[in-house]
Amino acid sequence: MARGRLVVLSGPSGVGKDTVIQAVRRRLPELQRPVAYTTRAPRPGEEDGREYSFVSPDEFLRLREGGEFLETATVHGNLYGTSKRRVEELLQRGRDVLLKIDVQGASQLQADQPDATFIFLAPPSREVLLARLRERATESPAELARRTEDADRELAQSGWYHHLVVNDEVERAADEVVRILTGDRARSPRLPQ
Repeated sequence: MARGRLVVLSGPSGVGKDTVIQAVRRRLPELQRPVAYTTRAPRPGEEDGREYSFVSPDEFLRLREGGEFLETATVHGNLYGTSKRRVEELLQRGRDVLLKIDVQGASQLQADQPDATFIFLAPPSREVLLARLRERATESPAELARRTEDADRELAQSGWYHHLVVNDEVERAADEVVRILTGDRARSPRLPQ
């Protein structure tokens, strides 16, 4: 059985990563998303083990010291990590794996995963991104300021990604991601023709 391929998708908070990923997975349902770990509190409607494995900071540090993570990042004051074991099990079973991770984590994987495909999801403009963050009204003014700073830092680092996709319209952006994943036959033999 051929080994699966690792796909990394990053982008600033509020750019619509989850929404675009849902649309991509409707088109490519075989694309797997392992559950990552985080120390942040669940948002309304989120379930432990579905969106994330929600753990305490002490548990996260114990897992990190035990070598559980493929990558880790501190994002908006919370710790996030991708389970090495969960990803490797899927790849060994020939499944293509999509990781939604921060630029910090993606840069850690860049050297270790040379065959991975890195996609950066960008907003149509900084103003549109800031409006999206304000509209979702899930952050305090201080958190919004921190997310804005982080977005500027992340947008400045987007140049090393293999692909940049602008999320000006969800379905169009999802179609572009699918074209990237299905168009690269040499790097992605598992995705459909």
